[in-house]
Order: sequence, then C-alpha cells, then structure tokens
Amino acid sequence: MSQRRPFDSSMSGGQQSSGGNGGGGASHVQTHEMVESQNDQMVTQMADKVRQLKSISIDIGDEMRKQNSYLGGMGEEFDSAGGLLGGSMKRLKGLANAGHNRWMCYIILFIVGVFFICYAVIKWRS
Repeated sequence: MSQRRPFDSSMSGGQQSSGGNGGGGASHVQTHEMVESQNDQMVTQMADKVRQLKSISIDIGDEMRKQNSYLGGMGEEFDSAGGLLGGSMKRLKGLANAGHNRWMCYIILFIVGVFFICYAVIKWRS
C-alpha cells in the first residue's frame, strides 16, 4: 500500500482545539489516532470486500467457460441429431416414392399406436 505522511497541523489551518481541558495537543493527537484507527479498519474492510468481489468474478468467469463448452457440445449433438433425422426422412420419402403404400400405412399406424400408449400411460399416472 502507499506510505502515510505524518499528520501536519498546519494543513488543517494551524488551529488546535483545546478540548476544554487546556491540553489541546494531547486531545488533538488522540482524535487523530482515533481517525487513523477508523481509517485502517475501513481500509481492511474495503480490502476484504475487494477480495470477495474478485473471488466472485473469478467464479463467474469459470462458470461462463463451463456453460460455453456445454452449449458448444449441445450444438454438436443437435447437428448430429439433425443428420440422423434427415437420413430417416430420406428413407421415408424413398419408401413413399417406391410405391410401398402398405408399409407406409403400417408405419403411420405404429406411430399413432405409440402416441396413444404414451397418452394412456400419462393419463393413468395422473
């Protein structure tokens, strides 16, 4: 930290308060020491708060890096899922265009059956 300069009474206008007891110098020194003590306490408290804020900001930065990597992984997974769905759609279109209408009906009935079973299970649990 910075070095402190000793208190110079000339900086405060050169006036010393007598404190009502005729020993104005001692009272002034005690007041000065009390103010310095309070300043030291406030500096210590401020340093603690700065340390806490630094720790919080470091934690926020770490969390941001984790979340960014997580989101990057999710993006890759969605891309691969999109590729799988695209391949499935191509196969379904191929089935539809090949004239296998009977297979298409089976697939549609299977999908409707799965949705009906899921609906029944959800209603049964509620």
